[in-house]
Amino acid sequence: MDFKTNKPIYQQIVDFCFGKILTREWQPEERVVSVRELSTQLAVNSRTVLKAYEYLQTEGIIYSERGMGYYLSRDAVRRVMKIQKKEFFDNQLTETFHVMDLLGVGIDEITERYNNYKKEST
Repeated sequence: MDFKTNKPIYQQIVDFCFGKILTREWQPEERVVSVRELSTQLAVNSRTVLKAYEYLQTEGIIYSERGMGYYLSRDAVRRVMKIQKKEFFDNQLTETFHVMDLLGVGIDEITERYNNYKKEST
């Protein structure tokens, strides 16, 4: 977690969970780390983790099984990607465009660098 960010801690926990989901560390239909376990692991208050889990539950990313804990929904990856893409386009890309303007970086240079990145990563 990045405590230097302006995001509330519960949102940082949500982002942490998103990372676990997108990297497939947490698998659909499997039990996710308990509130207590995650609060210990991240050294945060369990109520803060519970708030993050409530958000994930509201978004349909996890669901609760009474007395058993929380489980990752079947379509969690798709749901997380949708949320993350919206945040990327609404926030990060806008900031990137602003920095590009300040530095005089054109879209052609970005496209070239992106294409090189894709070639190197395959």
